[in-house]
Parts: sequence; structure tokens; C-alpha cells
Amino acid sequence: MVRVASSQPRKQRKARYDAPAHMRSKFLNAPLSDALKEKYTKKTLRVVKGDTVKITRGDHVGEEGVVDGVNTGSSKLLVHGVTSTKVDGTEVPRPIDASKVEITRLKLDDKRRVEKLGGKE
Repeated sequence: MVRVASSQPRKQRKARYDAPAHMRSKFLNAPLSDALKEKYTKKTLRVVKGDTVKITRGDHVGEEGVVDGVNTGSSKLLVHGVTSTKVDGTEVPRPIDASKVEITRLKLDDKRRVEKLGGKE
């Protein structure tokens, strides 16, 4: 989270909105499932395209899908199968906040990500 001395909500929101790119990446952390917490001894990890997540809040609670895209600008995820229906009947992907999902399976193609997890695959 962005460090702000003030506790005023308006300044907290402004700090999040104006955060630089290297800080926005931290807004995309999501909690790991219980099995992954035990295996990697971490609570949260940044969500990347290809991870499998389970939605824990909102209209699509309980649904599980692969992350199709990650938008660092708006700090939202696009999960396969999670859509909203528009008035004309077309379905569009519904962006979901990273804090509202739980990572159930990790994509471990990246060597740096594996190293960050302690070298355990």
C-alpha cells in the first residue's frame, strides 16, 4: 500500500490513484489458498496471467477460473468465465479487484517467481 501520513480517506484514495507504476504492482497481491500457504509459507502473492483463482466476494462468489489479463492501471483482473451481460445481450469480461480473489494454482514458468517462493515448485 502507498504510505501516506494522513488518515483522511480522500488523501488515501488520491495516493492510490497517483501511485507510480512500481507501487501499483503491489495492489495486485491476492491471498493464497490454505494449501499454497502451507507449501510456500507466504500469505499473499502478486497475481499474474495464467494463475488460477477462486472468487471470494461479489456476484460471482465461488467461481474459479484462469486469469486472462492483469490491468496494473486500474488494479483489476480479468478472470476467464466471469462476464457481465450488457443491455444489448452481449457479454463482456468483468474486471475484479485482486483482493476479492484467492489464488488456488500458481503459474510457475517464471524462474524469478519460483526463486521468490523459495525455490519450491
